Amino acid sequence: MNCRKLLLVIGLVLFTLTPLLAQYIATGERYKVAACDWMMLKRQKIGAFKLMHEIGGDGIEMDMGGLGKRDTFDNKLHQPHFQELFKNTADQYKLEVPSVAMSGFYGQSFLTKVTYKELVQDCLNTMKVMGAKVAYLPLGGIKEDWTIKGEARSELVRRLHEVGEMAKAEGVVIGIRTQLNAKDNIKLLKEIKSEGIKIYYCFQSTLENGWNLCKDLKRLGKDRICMIHCTDTDGVTLPYNTRLDMYQVKKTLDKMGWSGWLVIERSRNAQEVRNVKKNFGTNVKFLKKVFQEKE
Repeated sequence: MNCRKLLLVIGLVLFTLTPLLAQYIATGERYKVAACDWMMLKRQKIGAFKLMHEIGGDGIEMDMGGLGKRDTFDNKLHQPHFQELFKNTADQYKLEVPSVAMSGFYGQSFLTKVTYKELVQDCLNTMKVMGAKVAYLPLGGIKEDWTIKGEARSELVRRLHEVGEMAKAEGVVIGIRTQLNAKDNIKLLKEIKSEGIKIYYCFQSTLENGWNLCKDLKRLGKDRICMIHCTDTDGVTLPYNTRLDMYQVKKTLDKMGWSGWLVIERSRNAQEVRNVKKNFGTNVKFLKKVFQEKE
C-alpha cells in the first residue's frame, strides 16, 4: 500500500470514530457521571459541588430554581456575584456542569405557561454562564393529553419548535423528557422539526411503562438522545436494582456508539431517602465501576 492510500484509509477510520475520539480526548472517558443538585437537596446551593467531589462524580446537573406559579425561575445566577461563585467553585473541584434543568416544569405546564419563552431564555443564559450544552425540560406538568392528535399537541409542537430554534441559535440543545416509547418519540421529533430539540432519555419512564429498555434505546438511536437520567424510581440503589441491568445497558450504548453524560436522578434507598451522601455515593461508585473501569 502506497503512502497516499495509507493516509486515505487512516482518514476514513478517524472520520468514523470522530465522535468517540472527541469524547475521549476532551474528557478521558466515553461516559461521565453527574447528579441532579435538586435531588441531592442542594438546588442551586454551592455545597452541591463539594458533595459531588467527595463522592467522586464528574459533574452536576444544576437546576434553574423553583418556579411554582411565578413568571420566572428563582434563579440565583441572575446575579454576577453568584455567577462567579458557582463557576469558581466548579473549577476548584474540577467538576463540570453539563446540563441545566428546568425542573419547575414537572409541576407547571409548559403548554400553558405564558412566559415559556422568557423562562427558556433564562435557562439558555444560565447555560452560557456555566458552560452547559444541554437544557433539561420535563413535560410532566402538562395536564392535557398531548400524546394524541389535537389542539394540545399542535400547540406543544409549535412551542417546542420555537424554543428549539432558540437553543440551536445558541449552539446548544433542549432535551425533553416524555412518557413516550421510542417509536412515538421519533414521531414527535419529526413533528417538532428542530435540531435544537432532542430526547433526554429517562430509564425510570421506560421501566415504569414495562418496555424493554435496551430495545427502546436502540430503536430511538444515539443521535436523538442528548443525555440520560440513568436511574429508576426510588426503592433501592442501583447495585441492588434487579430490573435494571446496567451492564447490559452499557453493552447496548457501546454498540449504538452513544457517548455522553449519565445523570443520577433517583434510585434512592426508600428506607433512607434523605441520606444523600450514602445514596448518591453508592450510585456514583456503581456507575463508574460499570461505565468507566477498563475491561
